[in-house]
Amino acid sequence: MSERVQAVGAPEPALATATSRGAPRGASVAGLGVAVPSKVVGNAPIAARLGVSERWIVERTGISERRVAAPEDQLADYAAEAGLRALAAARLAPDALDLVLVATMTHEQLSPNAAPLVASRIGAAAAGAIDVGAACSGFVSALALAAAQVESGRAENVLVVGADLMSRVTDPDDRSTAALFGDGAGALVMGATEHHDGVGPVILGSDGSQGDLVAADRREGILRMKGHDTFRRAVDRLSECTVSAAAAAGRSLDEIDVFAYHQANGRILTAVGERLGLDARRVIDCIERFGNTSAATIPLALAEAEEAGMLEPGAAVLVAAFGGGLTWGATVIEWGAPGSAAEEPRSAATTAASPASPRDSLNGGGR
Repeated sequence: MSERVQAVGAPEPALATATSRGAPRGASVAGLGVAVPSKVVGNAPIAARLGVSERWIVERTGISERRVAAPEDQLADYAAEAGLRALAAARLAPDALDLVLVATMTHEQLSPNAAPLVASRIGAAAAGAIDVGAACSGFVSALALAAAQVESGRAENVLVVGADLMSRVTDPDDRSTAALFGDGAGALVMGATEHHDGVGPVILGSDGSQGDLVAADRREGILRMKGHDTFRRAVDRLSECTVSAAAAAGRSLDEIDVFAYHQANGRILTAVGERLGLDARRVIDCIERFGNTSAATIPLALAEAEEAGMLEPGAAVLVAAFGGGLTWGATVIEWGAPGSAAEEPRSAATTAASPASPRDSLNGGGR
């Protein structure tokens, strides 16, 4: 186990990792980018099919609309576009990447994986490429791997992508899931910083004995969820790993500027905030516009925070997720880092030029 990935209940790891030169260094965010489909699906057609009201959906999920990919679109289209926007925000050329990590559960092919396709599409010819399969907590897991690679000196720049087309694995007649999910992608560029730790200890946990609560059989290809039990465990695990990640980073919850949780369900966000006594103004809630996009929800939430002016350099940002497996994870990111290219990371949701395609940045077309 990497010294930067801490299991729940394990001793706190050392905060500095030595490089081959013997100097401590860390990993920090250098750029952020997102890409979502232009097609917006509101609650009306879903409510009509399920025989419920639009208000019924909002009250149970917090969702009013979601983005849905066109049938001809592929997951790698969105992942690559989000990655290019993150690279533009970081002012980094694709050939400077050492590694591309793609967290997803909805790639269309068994092989090749999504990551090598994304690396090829963005021009990262020299980069290694790995898919990370941890469902909704995949982005946090990929972030842990990226930070460890950078801190250890095995990589200088890593692209971390969370991308899912959840509409492809949703049963439109299942009341427990039909209105929950949407499609999208988001990405961060992680870069090396000397004498500074931009990513705190990463708390990861799992419980395979409860895996049937959120599951998709390969033959059916549809996600099934036991909603009530999943809700309770999500609130418990997110609350626990929030406290653990903040403590491992040496911060109280009052010292966290932004809480960017996996956007699973509006009621889960509310329940976690109430249990921990969090200021609702610091808890990002963008599920109303995007639904649950699985591995993409955290970077989408970060883009929402960036557009709201909440991600100033030095801001303490806690990211946490819970998902199928069951798996969960959390860490604290210090946004930007002194003396590095990542000192003032930007979001390509507002700065990168949009390619001619059916996909939009966070507040692009299709509204």
